[in-house]
Amino acid sequence: MCGIVGSYHQKGEAQPPALLRRMTEAMSHRGPDGEGFFFANTISGTHDFADESRRNVERANLAFGHRRLAILDLSAAGRQPMVDASGSFAITYNGEIYNHLEIRRELEAQGVKFFSRTDTETVLQAYAMWGDACVERFNGMFAFAIWDRPGRRLFLARDRFGVKPLYYAAVGDSFVFGSEIKAMLPHPALSRRVCAGALDEYFTFQNVLTDRTLFDGVHLLPAGHLLSIDLRETAASGGVAGRITRRQYWDYSIPKQPLDITLDEAAEETRRLFVRAVERQLMSDVPVGAYLSGGMDSGSIVAIASREMKSRGMGRFHSFTGGFDMSSASGLEMGCDERQSAEVLANLFKTEHYENVLHAGDMEHVMPELIWHLEDLRVGQCYPNYYTSRLASKFVKVCLAGSGGDELFAGYPWRYYQAIAGGGASFLESYYRFWQRLVPDAEKPALLRDAARNEAGAQSSFDIFKGVIAGLGRAAETAEDCVNLCLYFELKTFLNGLLVVDDKVSMAHSMETRVPFLDNDLADFALRLPVNLKLKNLAARVTDGGDENDVRTRSSYEVRTHDGKMVLRQAMHGLVPLDTVERTKQGFSAPDASWFRGESIDYIDRLLLREDARIYDYLQPAYVRAKIKEHEAGKANHRLFIWSVLSFEWWCRKFLDGAA
Repeated sequence: MCGIVGSYHQKGEAQPPALLRRMTEAMSHRGPDGEGFFFANTISGTHDFADESRRNVERANLAFGHRRLAILDLSAAGRQPMVDASGSFAITYNGEIYNHLEIRRELEAQGVKFFSRTDTETVLQAYAMWGDACVERFNGMFAFAIWDRPGRRLFLARDRFGVKPLYYAAVGDSFVFGSEIKAMLPHPALSRRVCAGALDEYFTFQNVLTDRTLFDGVHLLPAGHLLSIDLRETAASGGVAGRITRRQYWDYSIPKQPLDITLDEAAEETRRLFVRAVERQLMSDVPVGAYLSGGMDSGSIVAIASREMKSRGMGRFHSFTGGFDMSSASGLEMGCDERQSAEVLANLFKTEHYENVLHAGDMEHVMPELIWHLEDLRVGQCYPNYYTSRLASKFVKVCLAGSGGDELFAGYPWRYYQAIAGGGASFLESYYRFWQRLVPDAEKPALLRDAARNEAGAQSSFDIFKGVIAGLGRAAETAEDCVNLCLYFELKTFLNGLLVVDDKVSMAHSMETRVPFLDNDLADFALRLPVNLKLKNLAARVTDGGDENDVRTRSSYEVRTHDGKMVLRQAMHGLVPLDTVERTKQGFSAPDASWFRGESIDYIDRLLLREDARIYDYLQPAYVRAKIKEHEAGKANHRLFIWSVLSFEWWCRKFLDGAA
C-alpha cells in the first residue's frame, strides 16, 4: 500500500527532479517506509532512476514518484518504482493483489523469473505477459501506472470497485496523475480553481457522481477503468487530452435472470466465499487488525480473522471501536454509541481491543487536518472514522473493514421501498428525490451565487443521476428491477464515495484499509442472487423508513421488520451470536443533530456566519445562514448540510488560500 504520482510532457520538456520530489513528498503520509523516483525519455526510450547528475534524468519527459508503505516483502527488493529485468516496463503501484501468488505461479510456469516476493512484481510481469488484460485476472485493490517502452505508451488502471483512488489531469501538453490531488498540485500545469459543476453535484448528492472533483480540471479515474496515452508522437494538436484513451474493463453485472437457488444454498455459498475472502485478505508481513462496530458485518470479519490468526500462530488479533459521549444526545440518537456491543464481541473472540470516545468539541479540533487529507469531499461526516483510524494505526498497519456488505446484500431497504412506492411519481423521480440529500433542485437558485451557477451551466442533476442508473441497461418494470437499479446506483456512487473517504482517512495515518466484502468472487455471487433472498418485505414495500438526516429513525423501521441482508444474516449464523445477526443496522455517526444545536453552535457560527467566510464566494449567505438558524432552533434537521458546508469552508481555506 503506497502513494503514487507522475507526470508526462508530450513535447519532450524535462520533468525537473526537484518538482517530482515535491509532488512525492506531499503524500509522504501514504508511505513513510521509503521513496523512489523514475525518469524516462519517451522519445529516445532511455530511462533512469533518481540520480540527478545523469544526463537521462535531465532529458526525461516522463517521471514517476513513489512513497512506500511496506506490507509485503519488507526488504529493499520491494522498492518502487520497479523496472523489469529487460528494462522494458516500469511501474509505480499502490494496492494489494490477494491472488498474486496464483498469478505468480502461472507466470513462472511460462518461464518468468521473479526477484522479490511482492505483488508489485506480479502486476508488472502480468502486464508484460498479457498487456491490458492483466487487470481482469487481479482480485484485489489497486491503482498503478506503467511506462511501456516497447509500446511507447503510458498505461493507468484502477481496481474494479474503486477501493484505491487514482486522479489525473490533462492540461495543454502536460499529463499529471496521483493517488492524491495534493501530490499533483505542485505541478505548474495545474491551477487551483473550483469546478462549479462538481460543486453543484456535491450540494445535491453530498457526493460527486461524475468523474469530476472540486478541483477544476482534475478527474477521478472511475472504478473498473483503464487509461492510456500513445506516446509515439512527441507532439499532437489539441494537447495530451486528445490522445487519451479511457476504457471500462469491468462493471457490476446484475443479471435479469438471477440464480435459481434456495436460501439455504445461497447462505452456505455466501459463507464459504466470505470466509475465503477474509482469509485471503490477512496476507501481510506486518500486523493486521479490524474495525469492530458490534454489528454483523464487522463482527463476522473479526470472528474469522481472529480464528485464522490463531491457527496460523500469528498471535492475538486487534480490534478497534469508536464511541461517542452521549451526555448531550437526545431521543433516538442515544443508540449511536456501539461500544458495549463491540465489547461483547471482542470478549467472545478474545481480541486485543481498543476504543476511543469522541466528544462534541473533537470535530472542531480535527477539521483542518481532516479536510487537508480528505481533499475530495464526498458522502457524510467522517471525522469519527479519522479518529478511529488514528487509534488503529498505533497498533497495526493493515485494518479490515466491513464496507460493501450493505450495498451488495441490500442493507438499506427503506430507500428501495420508498422509491418503489413512488408517491405518485415514477421510480426514477422518486428515487432521485431521495438522493437530493442536501439541496433540492428547487432551491438551487437560492444556494449558488450567480457566477458559480453560470459557470456550472445548464447541467441537470437529474440527468447525471439518470445516466448512472442507465449503466445497468435495465428498465424499472418490476419491484425486483427497481431494487436492482437501486443496488447498482449505490454501488456505483454511494459505496464509491465511502471507499474514497476510507482510503484518505486511513492513509492519513499510514495505514491501509482492506474490504473483504469486495472480494471478486463474493461480490460476483452476491450480484447474481435473487432479490427475494435479500429482502423479505418486498411485496409489502414498507415505506415509512424515516428521514436519512435523522441518524436513528431507520432503526425503528428495522426493529419492526428485521428486513435487509437476509441471506447474509443466515450465512453468519454460528459465526457471531444470534442477537448480533438480528441486530438493527447502525451507521457510524455521531449525535451531530444535537451537538450542532449544543456544544458546537459557537464553532459553527464563528466559522460560517462571518461575512468573510470563504464559502460565500460561491454560496449565497442568506440561504446558508437560514439553514443553520433553522437547525439551531430545532425547526429542522440540517446536520448533513451543516457538515458539508463546514467541510467546504475548510476546503477553501486549505486549498484556495494557500494555507496548505
